[in-house]
Amino acid sequence: MRRMSKQMVKVISVTGGKGGVGKTNVTLNLAMALAQLGKRVLVLDADLGLANCDVMLGLRVDKNLSHVLSGEAELDDVIIDGPFGIKIIPATSGSQNMTELAPAEHAGLIRAFSELKTPVDILLVDTAAGISDMVLSFSRASQDVMVVVCDEPSSITDAYALMKILSRDHGVEKFKIVANMVRSLKEGQELFAKLTRVTDRFLDVNLELVATIPYDENVRKAARKQKAFVDAFPRSPASMAVKSLALKTAKWPLPASASGHLEFFLEQLVQPQTDRGLV
Repeated sequence: MRRMSKQMVKVISVTGGKGGVGKTNVTLNLAMALAQLGKRVLVLDADLGLANCDVMLGLRVDKNLSHVLSGEAELDDVIIDGPFGIKIIPATSGSQNMTELAPAEHAGLIRAFSELKTPVDILLVDTAAGISDMVLSFSRASQDVMVVVCDEPSSITDAYALMKILSRDHGVEKFKIVANMVRSLKEGQELFAKLTRVTDRFLDVNLELVATIPYDENVRKAARKQKAFVDAFPRSPASMAVKSLALKTAKWPLPASASGHLEFFLEQLVQPQTDRGLV
């Protein structure tokens, strides 16, 4: 009889277009909040030239994605442990070569996840800023695209540009929006309304507001300690908002089948339904 297939992995890219919107902070804190719910969470630092997930948490890195791409290591070899049991695949910092990878190299990295031995329930992909081929490749290869937006014109414009390219050129139709660093729930809802007014007019996409994370001085205090704010200040307003997001994220359904293009853990998505659950 056939061996039971691996458990399917939920893959979420966290992106935003503009830098400085708090994307990495959202990724790492969401990862820890999900881990507190019992999920096995892996974070891929996909800012291949300006990695900072490890720096933000004060973690020591011996090997990173550059060693995987050079053939010196497997993905499992470069994983480091973070708080609450989360695991992180670190990228490099200050390496221009890593920012200039060809699309075939992006695809090779995505395919490498099919060989991952480390058990994972949820993969969070922390993309780079901008709309580079790397950002587009990783976002398209994920099952859900979470866009972090702040209430400023450049953030809204860049988020719109990212969604336009992903929808027009890559067939991504659904986006989950996180309004970050807002002064109130109403401000977050108004920010979402600004974004939807533009997308409804010019794009054929569906947006869902999944979180409004308030501006919180504890976020900055935690960063100075090289800690996540859900760890350093678990009852702070920002922490409570991220924990609420984690509860939602944990319930997002897995896809019934592959989307027809290259995805993380693709072989699990194309596994015949009759194979799942059999030993």
